[in-house]
Amino acid sequence: MLHIIWSIIIGFIVGWIATKVMGMHLVFWLTAVLGIAGSIVGGLIARLFSKPAPGSSFHPAGFIMSIIGALILLWVWSKWGGAIMH
Repeated sequence: MLHIIWSIIIGFIVGWIATKVMGMHLVFWLTAVLGIAGSIVGGLIARLFSKPAPGSSFHPAGFIMSIIGALILLWVWSKWGGAIMH
């Protein structure tokens, strides 16, 4: 349970930084989901440059790659479907 709470908190921080960089505002839950999704996207990008640990199918993104992933998601969202952003 603590892992889920920690993921939401870190996801919110990552999402908050990305929204401030892009000059946007999202509600708390969307910001947290953005940060968590940004971590997944960042992990996929990191996988292109280095292989994950043996036996692992996913590469941990890290804080900077999570922010980069969230920025990419915000950019895509603003281009094709930014109806929820204000």
